[in-house]
Amino acid sequence: MKPMSDLKDIPVVAEVARASSGEKYLTAQGFTAIRDGIKRGAGAAHARQPKPPWLKAKAPTGVRFQSVRTLVREHRLATVCEEAKCPNIGECWNAGTATIMLMGAVCTRACRFCAVDTGNPHGWLDADEPENAARTVELMRLSYVVLTSVDRDDLTDGGAAHYAACVRAIKRRNPRTAVEALTPDFQGVRADVETVVDSGIEVFAQNIETVLRLTHPVRDPRAGYQQTLQVLQIAKQRRPAVLTKSSLMLGLGESEAEIDATLADLRAAGVDIVTLGQYLRPTLNHLPVQRFVTPEEFDRYRELALARGFLECVSGPLVRSSYRAEQALNRNNAGLDNRRLAT
Repeated sequence: MKPMSDLKDIPVVAEVARASSGEKYLTAQGFTAIRDGIKRGAGAAHARQPKPPWLKAKAPTGVRFQSVRTLVREHRLATVCEEAKCPNIGECWNAGTATIMLMGAVCTRACRFCAVDTGNPHGWLDADEPENAARTVELMRLSYVVLTSVDRDDLTDGGAAHYAACVRAIKRRNPRTAVEALTPDFQGVRADVETVVDSGIEVFAQNIETVLRLTHPVRDPRAGYQQTLQVLQIAKQRRPAVLTKSSLMLGLGESEAEIDATLADLRAAGVDIVTLGQYLRPTLNHLPVQRFVTPEEFDRYRELALARGFLECVSGPLVRSSYRAEQALNRNNAGLDNRRLAT
């Protein structure tokens, strides 16, 4: 076996535990990946900005948090809560909820806002994942679960069949559990999108992430603004009763007019629910924050969305696409009070 050497100018580390952000490492499955998705130095010229007081999240501690973490470890599940460094992990896990990330923790894409590791899994999938996911949902007694996944461009169908198998396994073991699928774009292939839509889900989500002008370089070149709109439209056309959902990160340099235009495009594609949250830079290798959007602005953008005809817009500094997802149709901004955050 050849000794580990530099690969594309990034040193390869033998074990993930030893890999620092931006380093390439060898996974347990035998393929290489970049820790946190973006190679070291990609954005180091921009210093990290101090966060305003309304972006302070509580440290993830507590008995329930530890219990959920143990459960996730026991069933070998990746969660977007951990992999994407979500600031709400403490709140959600202490509430006994988690967003399960399917098809492993290594994405074939390298979006410049995302801290999920990137690499080529060469077709690897965990055959036990559908039943492990179903068992975990049962043990956590979830009435609502969000399933997301990495992009798997290495698979012929983008992982659609595996994703659908996970949904069906959850439904078999937990028939009363509502499932929200926050999916990859499957490169816009209609049949693959429909495979997931037909699996028994209640909500289909695909995130547009940012406005048209900023789509590249924010998103990987294989992702696209129009491609996401197309995927959402396919889902709504296939099963109109399934709610469709998308999400926008703010603070990347977009204007209010561009936000409103994106909301209009999403609504025209048949999207029912939209979430708006602050982009937070995961590491110094990722895109810098251009501005911190105030709580008052998030309230105003929510009104823009509601005026466009969305059933709901959950909008706030720490909102993420799966945050309080089960409360999205309560018509009260999922219980968030942005005015209190601003004080």
